[in-house]
Amino acid sequence: MINQETTTLARSKRVFIGEEFELKKWDDLQPFYDNLKNREINSASDLRQWFLDRSELESYLSENFAWRYIRQTCDTANSGLINALQFFITEIQPKLAEYGNELDKKAVESPYLNDLTDQGFSVTIRGMKKAIALFREENIPLQTEMQTEERRYGAIAGAMTVTLDGEEMTLQKASDRLQSSDRSVREEAWRTIAERRFQDHEVLDELLNKLVTLRDQVGKNAGFDNYRDYMFAAMGRFDYTPQDCFNFHDSVKEAVVPLLNDMATSRKEALHVDQLRPWDTKVDPKGLPPLKPFESGEELLDKTIRCFSRLDPFLGNCLQIMKNMKHLDLESRKGKAPGGYNYPLEEIGVPFIFMNATSNLRDMVTLLHEGGHAVHSLVTRDLALNSFKHTPSEVAELASMSMELITMDFWDEFFDNDADLKRAKIQHLESIIETLPWVATVDKFQHWMYENPQHTAEERTNAWIEIYNQFTDKVMDWAGLENLQKYLWQRQLHIYEVPFYYIEYGIAQLGAIGVWKNYRENPEKGLKGYLNALKMGYTAPITEIYQAANIPFDFSKNYITELMQFVQSELERLKI
Repeated sequence: MINQETTTLARSKRVFIGEEFELKKWDDLQPFYDNLKNREINSASDLRQWFLDRSELESYLSENFAWRYIRQTCDTANSGLINALQFFITEIQPKLAEYGNELDKKAVESPYLNDLTDQGFSVTIRGMKKAIALFREENIPLQTEMQTEERRYGAIAGAMTVTLDGEEMTLQKASDRLQSSDRSVREEAWRTIAERRFQDHEVLDELLNKLVTLRDQVGKNAGFDNYRDYMFAAMGRFDYTPQDCFNFHDSVKEAVVPLLNDMATSRKEALHVDQLRPWDTKVDPKGLPPLKPFESGEELLDKTIRCFSRLDPFLGNCLQIMKNMKHLDLESRKGKAPGGYNYPLEEIGVPFIFMNATSNLRDMVTLLHEGGHAVHSLVTRDLALNSFKHTPSEVAELASMSMELITMDFWDEFFDNDADLKRAKIQHLESIIETLPWVATVDKFQHWMYENPQHTAEERTNAWIEIYNQFTDKVMDWAGLENLQKYLWQRQLHIYEVPFYYIEYGIAQLGAIGVWKNYRENPEKGLKGYLNALKMGYTAPITEIYQAANIPFDFSKNYITELMQFVQSELERLKI
């Protein structure tokens, strides 16, 4: 646990590679990898030290790459930053892949492997064995090319701006106008944003075509029928299967989509409109002005720190440390990559939060979300191996999504009056109901794409519309906007940058509601279970980590229905 008086954190000293080491070229690294590759291991103690030395080296490299990525996403137009990131991707990572496979084999073939009984080694070794089975030398250049192409999406999206009322602005800032009580303002903003995205739809189609082809080849090279099956193995999905994902889709369709219809019908009636249109989804249904929980990134951060501190002083201190170390870039600006993330920094153990805040409720929730990831990074920073800290996304997103909900009792830090506070909570809970069908849509779309890798852009568009219609309400009127509807998926960066990383949001959202339900019933016990799960890092299977939080790992219709009933009961209480 981090001392609550601490205002900054120092990284642990490098013993194996030394304090003065600085990466400039591959030749600087090779002696360390040769040492690990050729070192004699004559006891379990030697093997444990070998793991620790490898972890130190990999932590350094992970953080080195992290800073290159962070700086490039903060300034996507800076050629020097682009080149620095590209150097690592093209010159360093391919060699790391080769050595990584050899080191994995050295570890799993050691006669002392079974003597490492510390918690976590079994999970790490399981992952190593899977990585060995997946490794193909011919995939190294393909994976390098994939990473290069994936980075193009951020550059394309980061360059998108629109002009409204004579002001050039990012799409994120323009999106704030979708909350205006003036319907003509909303429509103009929505059409302008959608049409700006549409300008690049052919470029983004071509980019995805190339990525699908590369990814399919990687999967085939590794002996899989398709890239989806390869990714389930590569992402370490030991606890569930594609069929479980299909079950999730079906459960959401049956248990959640009807709620979307009810919400859309209520919204249409409240707005007194003949047709509900896409620009009507973000405005307050009573015509109230948009909620504005903060004015600046600094104010957002300070209010979030106070919110976390009231939940538990330790949690507030986590963000205070990051503030002191300037490990945050929060405000939206031109040239900045879209989206938001918490990037673990494995040497220092204090992560970096990146986002595109303007001044709306979604931005507030985003920092709460990324703050949950940050707490996760900080409570696992002292685990022995970096592999123990690499939690699967189903656990990582549990940390972030739960934080959105268990902080709700302290959202008065952001709102001066009870009416706005209730509005904020209602909007957030309704957004959860909306999130689960969107997750199912994106996930099912990705399954289709990689099960049918030879598809054309037109076939992909048709598949998107068919899938989208299964998980959306039946009230929305898209007349005259069909071309824009066809490319809604292009706004989802995960499809481009981190394929198949999306179902985790749905799984973790269910878990987060379970954590919140526990917290509602017993705050002290609920928070303790949440933190106990986070502190485990990845030293146990996902199912055991969820058990530590006192929640089931369950995608069934019955369980999702139970959770939705709980969310609806909370909504009804707020609306009284």
